[in-house]
Amino acid sequence: MICAISGEVPEDPVLSKKSGLLFERRLIEHHIASHGKCPITKEELTMDDLIPVKTNKVVKPRPLQAASIPGLLGMFQNEWDALMLSNFALEQQLHTARQELSHALYQVLLISCSWTGYIVFIGDQSFVVSLCAFYLFLCLLVFTTISCAIICSLEIVIPDSEQENTETITYIYHFCCTDCIVLQHDAACRVIARLKKERDEARMLLAQAERQIPLLAASAANATTAVSNGKRAAEDDLGPDGKKIRPGINPVIIAELTECNALLSGQRKKRQIPTTLASVDALERYTQISSHPLHKTNKPGILSIDIDASKDIIATGGIDTNGVLFNRASGQMLSTLSGHSKKVTSVKFVPGNELIVTGSSDKTVRVWQGTENGNYDCQHVTRDHTAEVQAVTVHATQKYFVTASMDNTWCFYDLSTGSCLTQVGEASTEEGYTSASFHPDGLILGTGTTGAIVKIWDVKSQSNVAKFDGHVGSVTAMSFSENGYFLATAAMDGVKLWDLRKLRNFRSFAPYDPETPTNYVEFDSSGSYLAIAGSDVRVYQVANVKLEWNLIKILPDLSGTGKVSCVKFGADAKYMAVGSMDRNLRIFGLPGGESEEPKSPDH
Repeated sequence: MICAISGEVPEDPVLSKKSGLLFERRLIEHHIASHGKCPITKEELTMDDLIPVKTNKVVKPRPLQAASIPGLLGMFQNEWDALMLSNFALEQQLHTARQELSHALYQVLLISCSWTGYIVFIGDQSFVVSLCAFYLFLCLLVFTTISCAIICSLEIVIPDSEQENTETITYIYHFCCTDCIVLQHDAACRVIARLKKERDEARMLLAQAERQIPLLAASAANATTAVSNGKRAAEDDLGPDGKKIRPGINPVIIAELTECNALLSGQRKKRQIPTTLASVDALERYTQISSHPLHKTNKPGILSIDIDASKDIIATGGIDTNGVLFNRASGQMLSTLSGHSKKVTSVKFVPGNELIVTGSSDKTVRVWQGTENGNYDCQHVTRDHTAEVQAVTVHATQKYFVTASMDNTWCFYDLSTGSCLTQVGEASTEEGYTSASFHPDGLILGTGTTGAIVKIWDVKSQSNVAKFDGHVGSVTAMSFSENGYFLATAAMDGVKLWDLRKLRNFRSFAPYDPETPTNYVEFDSSGSYLAIAGSDVRVYQVANVKLEWNLIKILPDLSGTGKVSCVKFGADAKYMAVGSMDRNLRIFGLPGGESEEPKSPDH
């Protein structure tokens, strides 16, 4: 027999006539006295409805836990934990009640101020007029909002006796009180808005000052550094561990990154697939429409491609140590970026800023600035890595960029100064980084390693928050989808798709034989198509986690080398730029003369 309330064997059991349930007498009587209902069925219940149940009086057995000292200690610990939890809950309730009480008292105080103005001025008309004039003058000096309420009250206190209307008086009186509170709240909001504006301005000035400090420090160092044999004699400041001291990602930058993340993620929810996006039918008809020999013949090979969609300009990085800018519309080379001593492994545009960032196997990264004559001058050269720089990725704010190197570190840079704010590495492993990419919202960084591991980093704390394994060989490339949920990574065994919401692999592609690596993977700007590059280029239509991703088109490698190194979608996927291990940039699109009506892809 178990009590329906306590769930234990009752000492003095009683039975309900109506429900037939068994209760402990003291518990059910207390409940009936308080509520008058059955605690289980919620029916009306009185003391007369309870029937005593006769049981043999036996000694209640001791619980198993109370049979030993450790068991007793465990019971005491449980009781203590329950007591502390209950005390914590009571403190939380007390804190909430105090806040609600203080807010209520503040509102009562505001209302009482308005009411006092009304009560004080009740009296003889001549006396009221003189007193109101003096009191109104004082209120104008102290509180404008209270004076407004008093002026309205004067109209109520000294009305024309023949036109006095009680309903009108009550309405105006309550309006005065409400108006006083609203004006008080509005004034407070204005003060808060002004303080926030001043705070934001101070943050901007601080960020600008922090960006200028490295430049001033570098200029001072150059002015005071002794020159010996044509080389700088100055040494970088080193910490106790022998590493360079970095200023770090300060709270101002973190706030800027967080604000950018909130803005972009909010816009993504409302974003629609553009109607100008190339359709599936159009991609099925893509073929090579042009080929352009941009790099040197003695060292052929294009390793990286990026496209400035707003200007239809393509940048390539080659084995010949050069970067090349190419205008697709005119078919002309615009500029050659010469300065690296080894192959250019990565090239990235900074949209809207006339800037290009290149990474190289010579362990350096260069920032190039466009000039009025169409050429690009090298503005900054960074030498923070001790091994090949394999990847460059630009943040969505277009103010910062990250480089990943074979020295097992990645660096976060300020684009305007070219200074390294932080360098992140893991001493527990000797694996180098072979690829890197920012999430579209900018607070997550993905990196691929030579050990077939994909690592996800929190940019604000520079901590590794997730790891994906399952690949074979180095992770050669990665791409985040514009939807913010999918990550595609490429390696020797093909391409894997990861769901960032559940941190799991939901689909894999193995388009080539085991001896043919997958060199590149890329989502288009809308997240509707996925391109894979290996011995050819394969384009898939993006679906969701459950549906199949259909193969739309296979573009053959026309270089004769059997290795496509990189691929990039143009604006609205209207064309594709492909780089191979020869010196030619190839453009694939609709054959000459063909066009399509703007429409969204069939999903």
